[in-house]
Amino acid sequence: MDSLTQLTLGAAVGEAMLGRQIGNKALYWGAALGTLPDLDVLLNPFISNVTALGIHRGLSHSVVFWVLGALLIGTALHRLHRREAVPWTQWTLTTGLILSTHALLDAFTTYGTQLFVPITNYPVIFGTIFIIDPVYTLPMLLGIVVAWRRAPRSRIRYWANMTGLLISTAYLMLTIPSKMLAQEAFSKGFEQAGLSVGRMFTKPTAFNNVLWQVVGETDEAFYVGSYSHFDPRVPTDFERIPKRHDLLADLPDTKALERLRWFSRGYYTVSQSPNGTLYIHDLRFGRSDMGLSAEGEPIFTFRLEQDSDTGAVTGFEQDRPPMQTDRELLARFWDRIWGNPSA
Repeated sequence: MDSLTQLTLGAAVGEAMLGRQIGNKALYWGAALGTLPDLDVLLNPFISNVTALGIHRGLSHSVVFWVLGALLIGTALHRLHRREAVPWTQWTLTTGLILSTHALLDAFTTYGTQLFVPITNYPVIFGTIFIIDPVYTLPMLLGIVVAWRRAPRSRIRYWANMTGLLISTAYLMLTIPSKMLAQEAFSKGFEQAGLSVGRMFTKPTAFNNVLWQVVGETDEAFYVGSYSHFDPRVPTDFERIPKRHDLLADLPDTKALERLRWFSRGYYTVSQSPNGTLYIHDLRFGRSDMGLSAEGEPIFTFRLEQDSDTGAVTGFEQDRPPMQTDRELLARFWDRIWGNPSA
């Protein structure tokens, strides 16, 4: 999730665990610890893109980090605040909860979170919530703002934070049946369209949990479509996108190429520019036009760097197309959320 949401979640958990004992310090430390796992991006200037793609949401989001972080950071905070009447166990439990809820929330998005590093780098992807969802963030944010302005023992402070935390958590849980309903609609839509899809990847669109997109896979192509819970019928109109994986068939297997295949979970297409440059497009993250025009480009596009002699992929650069956010397109997106397929 976005940094503001993770900071807010950390502050809300810290407040729930320690607010009555240490007041606003619980909010401040919760916010700091809620941000800590995402500081792995600070390594990016010093490592290759291949390495960076593999470590983001890796060890700093893993169960190992929760445990070690709880013990080490919890102990340090206990010593730092030795004058406070907070036992070591409560500091360690609070730290562990903040670190774990950060990683688990990230697992509900579509990016992938390596919860079990170093045992396995398999990315856990529930894919039920967009990385920025105001309906999830705002109740918690309002709760901690109210709490911040009240005395530590205030009942209003306690219930404002707990109410915000419970509302946001309930909403997060509701994204699970929302995804299940969308998947059922897509499955029926593929069947009615006469498409034999081996697997599919579903995700919510930007800032909401009503409009969903799907990437369905066949042997030769992917089929992309959308469905809103307000649509009158299941979707049957899907865009066909050829895989063109054959463009990579003769290339040697390298760490860079395998890293891109691992990251995309196989939901990628390949294109080649007139000058011969190869591109890998991860279809899971949608397009710059939110799929509402003919000019959009995949948001996650990787330009391959190849050895001039062997053609082996030695690295890659991510090319991010500018997001199309003109008023007309946003109005069409709003209409599409509310069940207007013609948008």
